[in-house]
Amino acid sequence: MNRIFRKLPIKKHLSSYILPLVILLPVMGTLTACGALTTDQAEVPALSQDGTLQTTAPLPSENHLRAFTVVQDLESENFTPAAAQDIPQNAFGDLSVPTYITKVEDTWFIVDCYHDQVIYHDNLTDPLTDWQVLTNEIDKGHTIASDGTVYLVDDTEGNRILVFEKKEGVFYHTQTLDEVGNRPHYIVYDAPTDTFYVWSSMNGEMYLCRHDPGDPLMYLTEIRTVDALKDAYVRSFTIDGDDIYFVSGIPGSPAILRADLSTFEIRETYPVPDEMAGMIQLTPAEGYYYITISTDITGSQDYATIIRTKNLKDLAEGKYEDIYANFIGGGTPYYITKIDNIYYLTEHRIPGHAIWKFDITKDGISNVEAVY
Repeated sequence: MNRIFRKLPIKKHLSSYILPLVILLPVMGTLTACGALTTDQAEVPALSQDGTLQTTAPLPSENHLRAFTVVQDLESENFTPAAAQDIPQNAFGDLSVPTYITKVEDTWFIVDCYHDQVIYHDNLTDPLTDWQVLTNEIDKGHTIASDGTVYLVDDTEGNRILVFEKKEGVFYHTQTLDEVGNRPHYIVYDAPTDTFYVWSSMNGEMYLCRHDPGDPLMYLTEIRTVDALKDAYVRSFTIDGDDIYFVSGIPGSPAILRADLSTFEIRETYPVPDEMAGMIQLTPAEGYYYITISTDITGSQDYATIIRTKNLKDLAEGKYEDIYANFIGGGTPYYITKIDNIYYLTEHRIPGHAIWKFDITKDGISNVEAVY
């Protein structure tokens, strides 16, 4: 939660020197609580999750580029709740190029990319036809992310972000942000910065989106550009502490980039061989970097695989371990997510093996099981 205090000018009259501190402090607190802000805003130190001090940013409603367009207001007198029988059921018994799986509270979500939908359910054992449709308003969407209040879905081919809110067990499309770069492809909510990071996969742009505490209305607060990736197709990024990693994309010089999360200044470049140029995602786990790969530098999926390495500098020298055999191999692995200390992988090109669950330990991958 952000707290922004107004700087209060104190005139140096004699009375100000004799005013007791015990009276002054409550007065300042009362004025702060009024919420009126001047352009001269002071940032307030706060504790991050690891106990270190960090500086909070201005509220998005006071400092933003664009507000999301409101589609419907769930608190409006004109809002009509949906009946349970009106919530659409998933019509497909299988998944067509699933790209992402996640869980928010007790609800599972799968982005079924080539079926142009996001589906949800309360377990992973029921048939897919028992799942319900969150949205089918997207064209080749790839990810969904939530902070528990709002749920953001990328509409990749529509260059949009759709926002959903949950009320009395039903999800509603409440907001939209249009003109989001070129094929927004990957969304992550980062709790320490209280920010949704939305990656535009074809032009090196990152869209930072936030909402005020207690208010679901979303704002676009910043657009950052990674110049080195302006002309490459880069499928994802990974936030790891104060770093953000961008996987290798095509065309261009194959490399993983490590940048400063707060500035996007490139800290280090890790060249990679041409055969792993078209990466999907990088996942740090148990002292290794696990990397899913879709294509080589020419775009051929014949090179799709999963590798792991202890040091990204070793990739250029071919020092890595191919671990795709743990998942049969032969398909195209996509995004990996960690949910309740278990890892999940989406995959396509192999019928009957669209989503996997598995463990990662210091010894590697174990307990591999096909879910759908």
